[in-house]
Amino acid sequence: MSTWQLGAGVAVALWLAGCATAPVAKPEVAAAPGASAAAPAASGAAPAARPDPIAPKPFAEVIAGATQQTGWLPVWRKAERVWLEIPESLLRPEATPVQMSVNVSSSVGERGLYAGWMGPDWLVSFRKLAGQQIQLVALNTLYVADNAPLKAAVQDGFSNSLLASMAIVSAPHPERKSVLVDASFMVSDLMSYGTSLERAFRLSYSLDRGNSFIERAHTTDEQASFNLRLHFATGRLPAIGAPNTPPVVLPSTPDPRSIFVGMVVNFSKLPEQPMRPRLGDTRLGHFADAVTDLSDDRKLKPRQWFINRWRLEKKDPQAALSPPRQPIVYWLDKNIPYRYRAAVTAGILEWNKAFEDIGFQNAIEVRQQADNADWSTHDARHASVRWYVGADANVAIGPHHSDPRTGEILDADIAMSDIFGRGARRLIVEDGGFAHRTSWPGSETMVCDFSHRAVAEMGFAMDILEARGDLDPDSPEAEAFVQAVIKDTITHEVGHTLGLRHNFKGSTAYTAAQLQDKNFTATHGISASVMDYNGVNLPLNSEKPSSLVQGGLGIYDRWAIEYAYRSLDPAQEGAELAKIAGRSTEPGLAYADDADAGTGAGGIDPLVNRFDLGSDPLAFWARRLQLARELWQRVQDRGVRPGDDITRQRRVLLRGFARLGSAAELASKYVGGVYTSRVPPRPGAAPAYVPVPAAQQRTALKLVTQGFFNADSFRFKPEFLAGAITDYEESDRSGPPSVPTAVLQLQTAALERLYNASTASRLLEAALYAPAGSNPPMSLNEVYLTLQSAIWSELNAGQEIDSLRRNLQREHLKRLQSLLVRGPAANNLPPDALSLLRWHATALQAKLRGSLQRSSLSVETRAHLQDSLSQLTEALRASMQRSS
Repeated sequence: MSTWQLGAGVAVALWLAGCATAPVAKPEVAAAPGASAAAPAASGAAPAARPDPIAPKPFAEVIAGATQQTGWLPVWRKAERVWLEIPESLLRPEATPVQMSVNVSSSVGERGLYAGWMGPDWLVSFRKLAGQQIQLVALNTLYVADNAPLKAAVQDGFSNSLLASMAIVSAPHPERKSVLVDASFMVSDLMSYGTSLERAFRLSYSLDRGNSFIERAHTTDEQASFNLRLHFATGRLPAIGAPNTPPVVLPSTPDPRSIFVGMVVNFSKLPEQPMRPRLGDTRLGHFADAVTDLSDDRKLKPRQWFINRWRLEKKDPQAALSPPRQPIVYWLDKNIPYRYRAAVTAGILEWNKAFEDIGFQNAIEVRQQADNADWSTHDARHASVRWYVGADANVAIGPHHSDPRTGEILDADIAMSDIFGRGARRLIVEDGGFAHRTSWPGSETMVCDFSHRAVAEMGFAMDILEARGDLDPDSPEAEAFVQAVIKDTITHEVGHTLGLRHNFKGSTAYTAAQLQDKNFTATHGISASVMDYNGVNLPLNSEKPSSLVQGGLGIYDRWAIEYAYRSLDPAQEGAELAKIAGRSTEPGLAYADDADAGTGAGGIDPLVNRFDLGSDPLAFWARRLQLARELWQRVQDRGVRPGDDITRQRRVLLRGFARLGSAAELASKYVGGVYTSRVPPRPGAAPAYVPVPAAQQRTALKLVTQGFFNADSFRFKPEFLAGAITDYEESDRSGPPSVPTAVLQLQTAALERLYNASTASRLLEAALYAPAGSNPPMSLNEVYLTLQSAIWSELNAGQEIDSLRRNLQREHLKRLQSLLVRGPAANNLPPDALSLLRWHATALQAKLRGSLQRSSLSVETRAHLQDSLSQLTEALRASMQRSS
């Protein structure tokens, strides 16, 4: 193993720009003793054969004076030039593919473009052409066939991709038959980072090869890694405020026209003996490599899913508990703050409990990278955890690279945002930011925003506990809470790198009574899975405190590890895996993933959510509203005291709304909701789809209309709002916080789901799924009537309508207008739903006319009613004209 470093001088730029090197002088050959100088060729004699001017130079001549790094792929350096020596064995048509990956070592630090993040990977081959050229080809691994005719058809039917092309610069080595290529082929935008920059900043960035270079290389017997410094540039910036031109926002870069990005390009050997693949089961959640096997056209479903897992084998197969032949090793990068290394280590080693259940002792090890280490954890052979920073960095990620032929995990790198590393004091004086997704092609599934939202949950909990007097922000208890959340987050991300997906049903395993039992939560945690986004287990003021966070693995996590990693006899594997997966009906083993949870108005199962807790999510959302109101009331009653952080009142106000952000929307998920099950159909099995009982839907509607649509839920003392000061040290500060805007955002999210076309369809079709003799399902008519009556309740009582309620009514009216005017085709709205909307809108129109006859109402209310009547009348007229 060896490492060397290159300087970034002018010579590098000139070389990469395409400048030729000086010719090498040929040595003179001395004549033999006693011989005379050769005479000129006689006239008419055949001229001496000339060397081929385009033939590569001898291997030894090219690398004369160069320094070699030995390894599987040797690397040569001479001054500022770098060559990669490609063995003859890799140029054969039947050669085993090579894994190639690109990781990001440094970046711009904002908008999802951060240092320390894993990039894409491919299986590649070095294809030697007839001339002196080699292509680096990314192989298409999505489609396979194992018989000759279909294998040829697959090769013809699905294309590979060209990643790079390079000229051979040397004749083959006399003994090794290897050839040299200029390593500068890697100085390119292999992972389309320029597109990511353009997507983030809406500016066109191009790779500037003349100012990009290879910094250093590192080789071993298994891999070769190259650290590159790539320069991306844009010619000019648009004028701020120019027509149709977005403003340039790059506060973390001195000059937004110029950006340096660090990349690590890795070439790695694939295992000589491929791991036996293990097929996935939809009752559990594992990442998997999809392969469409076209070998047998009789297969109903040719696609197979090989779950992602590390190769883990017992050193003593006969022992009940044995260490593995090769443990899974996680390296702690030297950039992790010292104070958090113990929590990170504990979070990683927590998974050993699951492996011990299936006979592996110390399956996972943790090692610390030395401060003076000359290798990078960005290479392809060190699974790692590292810290990263950024102007808006607020997520942790746990991606991995796998062998698509078998699903074997080959590398994994967890990146933890410094949002945790800033300590408890700062965490409770800052608002959470927004989670950004990575933006290079195919990378979206890598990101897990658990840490970002866990920090917001933690801040909300600490605010409430501080307001109650139960927690001092500078106390050891507060520090222990932060460390516990860090451990929980690391355990979650390590689960991803072991192959586990999110399980958003894990949080519903336990009842409210169990969650309030400290002895129970100390043993079982607060959820069946650390792979869920579990809410903080905050007690109401009248309840005794219990465990706040998960604290370790849940029963689902151990089960998922068993399915992926238990040692099984190949002959019995199918039956044994079916037996393990067959336990899915046991308590705590229910599973649902990101697609089930949905985003926005997506998702149909009210038990599948992010950041809920308990077997009754609806009760959880009601508790959240109660907790937010308690927090606001306590801070208002306390008032301002000497030494308070000046932004405390603003932070508490906005943080309360932030934690309620999904409450109204997800409570609305019960209306038209459907409970789902992944158990395959069979006699006696639970139905795959069961509509939420009408009684539960009515309870959810009541919470939404009386809790979130009621202006009394959001009343604040004027002096409290007047004291919600902004941070005047920030140039992008805002003015007074807008309570009406915050309230309307909650209400709009609920209305979006309740008036969604999918919700209407499920309500209209619910009777088709209701078992014979069951209570009748809730009707769409009842939903529309309940909502309209609650939103416009002042019309029946002849009451004044305050500003918060007027905003809600305008939003409701806007939604009615859109649905009525655009019609069912544009909105995917069932015709029966449109008929009901028009029916209720006509009734609302009559009530608005009647209310306008009351002269006792204020001018503001009457103007609002008049405007509402005019808009609704126009919408109904347009709807009727379109229908006729």
